[in-house]
Amino acid sequence: MNTFWLCFVPMFVAVDALGILPLFMQLTQGLERPKVRRIIFESVLTATVVALVFLFIGQGILRLLGITVADFMIAGGALLFILSLSDLITAQKQRLQIDPEGPGAVPLGVPLIVGPGVLTTTLLLISQHGLIPTVSATIINIAIAGIVFLMSESINRFLGKAGTRTISKLSSLILAAIGVMMVRKGIMFLIAAGSAA
Repeated sequence: MNTFWLCFVPMFVAVDALGILPLFMQLTQGLERPKVRRIIFESVLTATVVALVFLFIGQGILRLLGITVADFMIAGGALLFILSLSDLITAQKQRLQIDPEGPGAVPLGVPLIVGPGVLTTTLLLISQHGLIPTVSATIINIAIAGIVFLMSESINRFLGKAGTRTISKLSSLILAAIGVMMVRKGIMFLIAAGSAA
């Protein structure tokens, strides 16, 4: 159970459902409720499939390229830090080109719910904590994003724009710290491997 929470927390801040809530509301503004629910279903399904496919194929690609866990931890941690820093210093999450016919799969499913930060986090977590906790944490956090979208109007009324923005920035700060931790651990692994050799 402890391993699950070690996967759940980084994945929760990587998905950042509250951070993308304003964009979701912008994308679905003026649409009928059944249409919004269909978009939510499409986005959650797309995000889950992309995350799981990348999770299973990603490890094989790393092995094929001869990239070690330590290498990926340093590169992945640096990427998480840069992505988080970008979110921290911008006023809002970057606007994306919107497909008016199907915003569920793109851009909501990918890259808003499952973007580079989430994909990087999945591979880092599976290398540290194993397959089952990582898959469970990933699926649950994507489902939480779907629930947040379903409750978007209530959450937005409760938190307001300032509240959702504050929580999003806090999540980005935590993710930046996780990125630094990954880099530190990767360097320690490389040093330990060098000493053993």
